[in-house]
Amino acid sequence: MVGIDILVCMKQVPDTQKVKIDRERGTLVRKGVPSITNPFDESALELALGMREKAGGTVTALTMGIPDSACILMDALTLGADRGFLVTGSDFAGADTLATSYAISRAINAVGRFDILLFGKQAIDGDTAQVGPEVAGELGIPVITFVVDVREIGEENIVVERAVDGGREVVETGFPVVLTVVKADRRLRIPTMDGIISSFGREVVKLGPEDIGADRERCGLKGSPTRVKKIFSPSSESTVTYLEGSVEEKASGFVDIVKRKGL
Repeated sequence: MVGIDILVCMKQVPDTQKVKIDRERGTLVRKGVPSITNPFDESALELALGMREKAGGTVTALTMGIPDSACILMDALTLGADRGFLVTGSDFAGADTLATSYAISRAINAVGRFDILLFGKQAIDGDTAQVGPEVAGELGIPVITFVVDVREIGEENIVVERAVDGGREVVETGFPVVLTVVKADRRLRIPTMDGIISSFGREVVKLGPEDIGADRERCGLKGSPTRVKKIFSPSSESTVTYLEGSVEEKASGFVDIVKRKGL
């Protein structure tokens, strides 16, 4: 076996199928809404565990969030991850993608050296798809997005398959590399009894700003140049106009509509 060290970055998110929007305040109503592991991150974790089975090595899970977020890391340990790290503290609250990426990149440097860094394509509560690529930028390493599968793993390189418009693309790169993973066909495995027993007594390591050497001015709200001012569901007010008649009459009618709209 080759032996590769993999880090999976995960996020606890509200179940968006049960989230409602407060139309007056323009905010998400999270009260009473259960939290889940971001589905794309589940695919990333399953991909990581599968790579370790083929090539050997280690799988480390990391997340940033409130203390309760540790539960998704405990789930990862139950499924076979070797270590779990939680970046938490009031200094990280309210972070946008830039501040989040900075904190995560600092945590990665503090935790160890990795060959492969896996992220879900995006988080279902924000849908920005920015954190994985931004972490790659902070660390100065290449990134491959929309990965669906790993074809080959060598001692110094990896060959992956990624989704593109109209098909698939095969890409080869060296280590270290960031991969963002789409929701794969393979569902996240179910924990085994051995996995559950082996997770007993293991703890998630909590990391604050001082543990990762982070500049507090670049964390949380202080380090966030963007703000979400309002969240809303788009209204559908478009109308459909049917043009009847011959081809010439339809074409003439279409031209009239374009002119009336000033296009």
